[in-house]
Amino acid sequence: MILTYHEGACIRASAGDTTLVFGPVSKASQNFRPTNFGADIAFISLNHPDMNGANEASRGDKNPFVISGPGEYEISEIAIAGFATKSTYDGNSSTKLGADERINTVYALTFDGISLLYLGALGQGELPKELLEMDAPDIVFMPVSGSGVLTPADAQKLAVNLEAKIVIPILHDDKTLKQFLKEAGEEKAEVVEKLTLKPRDLAGKEGDVIVLRA
Repeated sequence: MILTYHEGACIRASAGDTTLVFGPVSKASQNFRPTNFGADIAFISLNHPDMNGANEASRGDKNPFVISGPGEYEISEIAIAGFATKSTYDGNSSTKLGADERINTVYALTFDGISLLYLGALGQGELPKELLEMDAPDIVFMPVSGSGVLTPADAQKLAVNLEAKIVIPILHDDKTLKQFLKEAGEEKAEVVEKLTLKPRDLAGKEGDVIVLRA
């Protein structure tokens, strides 16, 4: 599996001929560059231009199947579970309180033999009981900006509780990323353009933070 980060909450995961995109950026976004690659499945966690650009994930022969809410799905032999959580993300970094509360869907799935947990714009430290009863994820994609989503401190607490092998921060700027790395004791975390992983590469990892450069 190859993981790359495309600003905001947008993560691309590829294995073989299959590409997944989480939180694709819409052309209507005022904060991030639109997604510009094709995907087979697009996961929309929050209905906001910063992460609902499924149309921008259509290229050539790739026209994504769009998953945009809680439920159970199976596409291309990939079993997916979506869980409803809460968020007050509105894309305005100066907004700390008062934004409308909306449903944010958290997605759990296994892709290329590696279990993924994508938290999207999660705004609370508590997750549904059904999700917590699942096996610990290999990789969790964790929002850390504190603007309608988890603060760096709350993100680190949740990361510890989830017991993921690898934590990849999303929805951050330089300041909040630095704060999160400090909370995690990972000031010297690995920073990479892309992350290539096989299941065997996860052996011995416990909450390792890896920063993907957009």
